[in-house]
Amino acid sequence: MQTNFTQAQLKDAGTARANEILRACVHCGFCTATCPTYQVLGDELDSPRGRIYQIKDMLENERVPDPKTVKHVDRCLSCLACMTTCPSGVHYMHLVDHAREYIEKHYDRPFGDRALRWVLSKVLPYPGRFRLALVGARIARPFRRLVPDARLRAMLDMAPKSIPPVSRNDDPQSFAPEAPRRMRVALMTGCAQKALNTDINDATIRLLTRLGAEVVVAKGAGCCGALTHHMGKTDESHGSAAANIEAWMVEVRGKGLDAIVVNTSGCGTTVKDYGHMFRQSVLAADAAQVAALARDVSEVLAELMPEAPVDAANVARTSVAGIDRADAPTAAQGTGPLRVAYHAACSLQHGQKIKEHPKALLKRAGFDVVEPADSHLCCGSAGTYNLLQPEISAQLKTRKVRTLEAKRPDVIAAGNIGCMMQIGSGTGVPVVHTVELLDWATGGPKPPALENA
Repeated sequence: MQTNFTQAQLKDAGTARANEILRACVHCGFCTATCPTYQVLGDELDSPRGRIYQIKDMLENERVPDPKTVKHVDRCLSCLACMTTCPSGVHYMHLVDHAREYIEKHYDRPFGDRALRWVLSKVLPYPGRFRLALVGARIARPFRRLVPDARLRAMLDMAPKSIPPVSRNDDPQSFAPEAPRRMRVALMTGCAQKALNTDINDATIRLLTRLGAEVVVAKGAGCCGALTHHMGKTDESHGSAAANIEAWMVEVRGKGLDAIVVNTSGCGTTVKDYGHMFRQSVLAADAAQVAALARDVSEVLAELMPEAPVDAANVARTSVAGIDRADAPTAAQGTGPLRVAYHAACSLQHGQKIKEHPKALLKRAGFDVVEPADSHLCCGSAGTYNLLQPEISAQLKTRKVRTLEAKRPDVIAAGNIGCMMQIGSGTGVPVVHTVELLDWATGGPKPPALENA
């Protein structure tokens, strides 16, 4: 794509990067085939190619964003399926992130939109505040029909049936390995996940320590910054990210780290991009080192877990660790291994290009793993998307749940808390994190979500 930025414009690092990305686009349109919003809405302007044209025009002309452009950029899920499909390697993620930052700086949103985004940015990244908000949402849920705004109704619907107790495992501390030590890792405990589902971090710690990893929860680490980053609130997102970088580098310079483990793939995609986010900052070197250390939990487990698969005939009694257990994973009907429908989170398969590890680990643990049709398509969660764009999100959720249920699974597994909440709100099939199943299969407790299944 031909661009016409001036030399003065290209002195800005964000604009220079946008120029590189735009010039890589060859207008082929392959991205439209895998774009969820284009499939749902059928509007070229709601495809990656259409948004690229709008972003180019906005940035080149340095114009105040108009409502039409903002609407179509806001409708983007940032699922990054287009990056998987693109034959030219167009780095759409950096482009749309820069566009959102530009819009945030130059566009005066209607008061209601500004207020909602402000609330989300001040609540979701802070577990304590988020818990209070969830309590309020549960109280107000019976009156949801009286709420005129679909986005506010979506916020009420987001609250889980029960709010988990605070887990002390999320406090800064170190967990010694239960087997001979093989590595030392920092676990990113996150923000929203600590309010919505404490079982995930607990299972991750049990599993990693059982397999020989010393697990550290670093003092000062918190939200990765993704939630505010994708709303264009750069100062806030970079503030959260900088705190993480500083907290983890204390551990790196102290006893050292072999990896920074992230069990929420949406966060993992952002942490792995810290090097780019801070490339013009005094934290550039540290950010690049943190990004290089960041690994999805499935990447680490692929290295730590035994490679010999479990005999499916014996999965009812034996875990991959060779522990004789009567409560080991079996199918609901009592015969054969548990049937797991694996949902590939967009941030994992498209953002981090991790597609096989989670499935291979589940199979290695003796589960019967199946995938839904169109597994590359987004479930509609996408961070705050299900709150800001509830109508489109609901259509994508319905489609995703239908394809998952078509596989008649005993349980649905995913590697991202947002996907778990989204899919779980539309199905009666239990939804758990992949690490919960792996923890169970290697001697841990049965996932709470499966207790009454």
